Amino acid sequence: MERLYSMLDFNSEFVEKKEFEKYKTARYKEKKMVVITCMDSRLTELLPRALNIKDGNSKIIKDAGAIVLHPFGSVMRSVIVAIYELNADEVFVVGHHDCGMSCIDPGETINKMKENGISSEIIDTLESSGINLQKWLHGFDSVEDSVKGSVHTVKNHPLLPRNIPVHGLVIDPETGKLDLIIDGYKQ
Repeated sequence: MERLYSMLDFNSEFVEKKEFEKYKTARYKEKKMVVITCMDSRLTELLPRALNIKDGNSKIIKDAGAIVLHPFGSVMRSVIVAIYELNADEVFVVGHHDCGMSCIDPGETINKMKENGISSEIIDTLESSGINLQKWLHGFDSVEDSVKGSVHTVKNHPLLPRNIPVHGLVIDPETGKLDLIIDGYKQ
């Protein structure tokens, strides 16, 4: 639980030594692209290198499974803001093989919630309010189908300009190899 204090100590030295200077970049990116990808830590350094994205070349949105779950959720809002306010002109949805969201058991996750003090009453209240926790927590059975679904959600958003290409890819977290699932230029 002392992680916060060690991070703050490190940060003080980081700022004092002006380590931040090597990371300075323009607010408006050179490649003008948005990448939606998974929060898997294996992709933190691998994905930008595999896509030839240098620091400052893109906006990267990370969420569990690279799933655009709701057309008016925070991921889609970030895409819309990147396009209209930060001049992004392309969207890339990049899922990955061996994703933890492909093997999530929502029932087990709910049991873990209960073991950590979330009462059955709260779970019941959410479900009787129309929130299907099983569906909400479920990831996907096929990463390719998940990427296609997220591309579809982004591409068909009523606020997305029709000229913005939306691509779908899957990366291998072991090798960095990319598989093209949807070519947004051809849609």
